[in-house]
Amino acid sequence: MKQVLTEALVRFLLTPTVFLLVAALGGLRINAQTGAFIFIAPPLITLILSVLLLLLLARGKLIEIGSWLSNKNSLLENIAHALVLLTLFFASAQAFNSVLPERGLLHWMFSFFFLWTLWNNQWSPFTSKQLLRSLVVLFATAFCIKHLLLANLYAPDAGWLQRIAGVLLEGVSLGTLGIEHFAASTGYISFFTVALYTLGLLLLPSAPDSFNSSDATVDVQQTGDVIDLYRRLPNDEQTLLRELILKDQKPQLQSAAFVDHASNDLTEENEADTSDGEILTIVRERKE
Repeated sequence: MKQVLTEALVRFLLTPTVFLLVAALGGLRINAQTGAFIFIAPPLITLILSVLLLLLLARGKLIEIGSWLSNKNSLLENIAHALVLLTLFFASAQAFNSVLPERGLLHWMFSFFFLWTLWNNQWSPFTSKQLLRSLVVLFATAFCIKHLLLANLYAPDAGWLQRIAGVLLEGVSLGTLGIEHFAASTGYISFFTVALYTLGLLLLPSAPDSFNSSDATVDVQQTGDVIDLYRRLPNDEQTLLRELILKDQKPQLQSAAFVDHASNDLTEENEADTSDGEILTIVRERKE
């Protein structure tokens, strides 16, 4: 009972809470001058990327849509499962929003990078573990470029080499980069956002009924442990253990043998009745 309660809490409470935190923190920025909170709504491109990511998760068997939303489930279960998937959708959109530049040329370059990667992976062979590792690398790369490279390059207290590099980039891009500088704590918020999103993907089961298969796995493991312990016993103890098991099963075997004997007697009686009937039929035909 405790295990079922724990699984339900993880599936319907903890996992959606993690995704809701990601959805809340993904668009949060902190002003560098005033320290005020700035919430940036997810752009349309992040919603498109989120749809592609959900399709990729379904293709990689990280989530099985047919098991989450099925006519075998009750109406209440389908509603609860749909809410969990909805939190996953908005969390994915805000995870992209967290690592994308806010505007300018880099915003569209990053968006094209994500779009190209997710689109090509729709037809690539991979396992669920490979997909999860690829997503971690994808978000980590975008995070490092935005919050480590570009944020330090355009920081107000940057060195003269960084300022020169920033000016050169602006000149090459004709001033279309559009880098916005936020407080350093924005990078920490983005880091925890990506980390929580990865944690949510790890907590999310591929199918709601996959928790129930753990009981069978535990039984198989326990059976294997018992067999290993039996093999480690000395020969005399193994013999004694077998005798005790057979002694316990002897009444059951006797009852089973009695049932088989009774059924055989009934079968023989039926066959005898059948043969007697056939003999009487033959005798009557000859008399006629």
